[in-house]
Amino acid sequence: MAVETTTATTATTATRGSTFLRVSIGLQALTLFFQAVSAGLLLSTSYGETLHAVGARVTYGATMLYVIAAVLAWKPGGGSPRPILYSTGFLVLSSVQVVLGIAHEPALHVPLGVLMFGLTVLDLGRVLITTASSRASLR
Repeated sequence: MAVETTTATTATTATRGSTFLRVSIGLQALTLFFQAVSAGLLLSTSYGETLHAVGARVTYGATMLYVIAAVLAWKPGGGSPRPILYSTGFLVLSSVQVVLGIAHEPALHVPLGVLMFGLTVLDLGRVLITTASSRASLR
């Protein structure tokens, strides 16, 4: 009886951790897309710089949230530690992106932003496919 309760608790914790992980990656992808849109507005409107600056802070916060979600999905949730590597890499890239933006280096800032968005979409796809395949194997 105690083993069944522990297994059920672990399964619930793992489900919550993977849901939080999927949501945090999705949020990161959305904020990076917003950054691309606000970068275009930066070039064509007077308020684009403000939107891009606010979006940068939100994106950085979403990236930190992804690190927290990865740790929670791994340690208490019993998941793989691999998302911690991915999320930490995104945090490093976001830090470089902030430095390049402040330094007004668009020749490096823009391609790095495109790379980050592409990697985020790939990571989101990986997580969603993994979740779908694990649900199918439970049936």
